[in-house]
Amino acid sequence: MRQKSIAVIIVAAGQGERASAGGAPDPKQYRNVAGIPVLQRTIRAFLDHPSIGQVLPVIHASHNERYAALGLDDNRLLGPVIGGSTRQASVLEGLKALAPLRPDLVLIQDAARPFATLDLIGDVIAVLDLYDGALPALGVTDTIKRSLDGRLVVATEDRNQLHAAQTPQGFRFGQIFSAHMRASTIRRQFTDDAEIAEWAGLKVAMVMGDPDNIKITHPQDFERAERIVSGDFAMETRVGTGFDVHPFEPGDAVWLGGVRIPYKAKLKGHSDADVALHALTDAILGAIGEGDIGVHFPPADMQWKGAASTIFLKHAGDLVTGAGGRIVNLDVTIVCEGPRIAQHVPAMQAVIAEALGIATNRIAIKATTSEKLGFTGREEGIVAMASASVEVPRGD
Repeated sequence: MRQKSIAVIIVAAGQGERASAGGAPDPKQYRNVAGIPVLQRTIRAFLDHPSIGQVLPVIHASHNERYAALGLDDNRLLGPVIGGSTRQASVLEGLKALAPLRPDLVLIQDAARPFATLDLIGDVIAVLDLYDGALPALGVTDTIKRSLDGRLVVATEDRNQLHAAQTPQGFRFGQIFSAHMRASTIRRQFTDDAEIAEWAGLKVAMVMGDPDNIKITHPQDFERAERIVSGDFAMETRVGTGFDVHPFEPGDAVWLGGVRIPYKAKLKGHSDADVALHALTDAILGAIGEGDIGVHFPPADMQWKGAASTIFLKHAGDLVTGAGGRIVNLDVTIVCEGPRIAQHVPAMQAVIAEALGIATNRIAIKATTSEKLGFTGREEGIVAMASASVEVPRGD
């Protein structure tokens, strides 16, 4: 199977006025963070990824000398093209320049985000096997108010449905190029490339963003960037485990890993009794010290009767994001004599990935039997065990 070709557009055509308050002589993308220009850091982050074929900077017409002074030299780094009067127009110029190369995928990155990690880039690329587009995002933790005049509150938004978008945003090249061309013919400015993709009817998925993947916008952001480079925002890894058991009762299907599997019985429980997602939810909650599933979703509470366990899993993932963390990997083992699990693993991975906003290659699902021994061997029910590895900001 041919490996997909991947190109990157680095959008660096802005003047960076907000970050230049106080008379900074250079636009923000050419200013230093720990002795290295922001744009150089951003470009290098993608050149360091082994899957990237070409990197194309889009710069301002007056920045040719500044860009040349970076002294970048790599055979995958294409000569810069001149951007347009808006970010949207600049991205379109980059897409036009890449069109003769016909890459399979394209990532679009703001020059002012110099801390995209190899893992984050890889997560965005991996999701493009399943969806038309992908972007990293972080759940909103503050309460969000809506106001029409900037003074009077008219509504409070459901923050569980709100996420802060980051870049790189990835797409199948032909689809996003077509969408951008169509968008350029209407009198509307879109806030990012994912919005253009959504407007064009493409399916865009989220992956877990990175709290350190900041966009340098204001002068104080340079101070935070310096702290990130120096390690003041170091992360630590925590591991949690989960274990759950559910008996069978009369029925015709079981829910496992968010997937309905036809079977001669169903699992008994207050919710949908998805033993795999219950164990996984407990593992994630354990990793961040947030108790267990019963604390957050009491079985005596009738609102959770028959509820889909993906609700519980997503809640655990949102708590990780709210703590400034990210899920590194998940591992689930299902123990049963039946039903057969292997053929359903890809679908389970897709459901879990969508609920948590992570790539499927961070999710392992395995199944085994107990060799006809004990509770599961007598086909009385199913056992699931899970572990979760989570990165969170280092505590004192």
